[in-house]
Amino acid sequence: MSYVATFDAGTTAVKAALTDDDGGIVASCSSDAMPLFTGDGHQEQDPRDWWRAFLQAAHAMLAQAAQSVPEFDPADILGIIMSGQMQDVIALDEQLNPVRRAMLYSDGRAEREARELAEIVGDKSFHKLTGNQLEGSLPLLKLMWFKRHEPQNFAKTRHILFDAKDYLIARLTEALVADVVASSTVGAMDIRQRAWSSSLIDASGMDESLFPALHNPENRVGEVTNQAAELTGFTPGTPVFAGIGDAGATTLASGVTKPGEYNINIGTSGWIATVSPEPITDRAGVANLACTTAGGARNDVSSGVSSGVINGVPFLNAGNVHRWITSVFAGNRDDQGHHDQDCDGEGTSCGVDYGRMGAMLARSTPGSNGVLCLPYLSGERFPVMNASIRGAYVGLSSDTTAADMARAALEGVAFSIRQGLETLDAAASEITLIGGGAREHVWCQIMADVLGHPIEVFRNADVMPAAALSFLVHYALGRFTSLDEVTARLRACRDSVSYEPDAATVRLYDTAYNRYRALYPAINGLG
Repeated sequence: MSYVATFDAGTTAVKAALTDDDGGIVASCSSDAMPLFTGDGHQEQDPRDWWRAFLQAAHAMLAQAAQSVPEFDPADILGIIMSGQMQDVIALDEQLNPVRRAMLYSDGRAEREARELAEIVGDKSFHKLTGNQLEGSLPLLKLMWFKRHEPQNFAKTRHILFDAKDYLIARLTEALVADVVASSTVGAMDIRQRAWSSSLIDASGMDESLFPALHNPENRVGEVTNQAAELTGFTPGTPVFAGIGDAGATTLASGVTKPGEYNINIGTSGWIATVSPEPITDRAGVANLACTTAGGARNDVSSGVSSGVINGVPFLNAGNVHRWITSVFAGNRDDQGHHDQDCDGEGTSCGVDYGRMGAMLARSTPGSNGVLCLPYLSGERFPVMNASIRGAYVGLSSDTTAADMARAALEGVAFSIRQGLETLDAAASEITLIGGGAREHVWCQIMADVLGHPIEVFRNADVMPAAALSFLVHYALGRFTSLDEVTARLRACRDSVSYEPDAATVRLYDTAYNRYRALYPAINGLG
């Protein structure tokens, strides 16, 4: 038996899964939560915390495999491949040590730099070249901020990475690489040529030598060094592959292959993804990512260029809203609003009892008795791009209950997702749902009713991204001859349940949706 070790480097934890030849999970675990540093609109993490979490997850995964698989040998691992949070700025010195904490995807501090670059290259030209809008959360703009505000740290910087997984790859292999899917969000890649744009990098005042080498996700980019092997428990020389940014991984895992097929990912933030032949650059809010390759040489990014593009609509507010309402309306707090530190029972984390929230939502009614919620807890990127906007409730009365307010917040996220789907071109033929939010059954039904379309929810959502990564390694090694075979195999692995829209509730939500669309213009005008 042979195996593939897969990892997902997220914002809250590093998840590990060892898969067999069929994509089945042999061993899996998740690291402890990682610190998040916030303030003044900044969102940062220490890459060394990612590495510590990776080591914890790797050791636990290998130990679990040794217990559950007779005669398990790490030498039987065909390769290591990862997904990770994209759109970060990870500055490293000559020895590959972090120069400062990583600036995360949700950090939009570089709005001034965005305006400056727009004056040089033009908004429309930038959008056409990169497939994405010029705004302050893009890594290229945050690099400009970094150079301006921290010149001493910038002077120490010799390498820049843009995805959490790429830092872990550097620690494993000493290779400095990036995949073309995640790199689409940097603001410095020509999305059609799948190469760094020298003109954009020069205009930003950066040196292209700082940037990592671009690869297709299935490319082998290095091998586990002797030093990394001692730290991790992997065998020296184990192949390491480029992997794929988290949005690309979930899109691949969902089996989206043609226009009209949509995948909604509800993690901490949210994402709607579909595919089309070309980038969508004629409307605000749509992000475009280079697809994984559709053939060609597996070790040369230039020879595997595909015309396909992932079209996505990103939301800053999704699963974080679910966590917030759970903490506020179903959490364990004292009279001063502090969380009870001894609340780690079933379905709970400190101050957050999802089981209790699920029971509350089950008693709620569609439409939340007239209450609407604008769920912009930390600014938003779509349907509006406004880092300073905050959320609001409208329609409260003396009869309003906690269940009304909780449900209204989830309905608000669903309304935002409806706005996202309406921005994309093709009529929906299939909508799938993946991510932590898919565990909340009432929310899944809300999605079906708000969108007026059946929603297919993966019961095995936790394992599908790992299977997708695993099959990319098998594709690289020649087991599959095309990515069509990979996606067909992934579809065969699906275990899902369908939520059907209720006609009366759909009509109710259509009316509420029209009211919801008027909220942002009204509230934004107050500021």
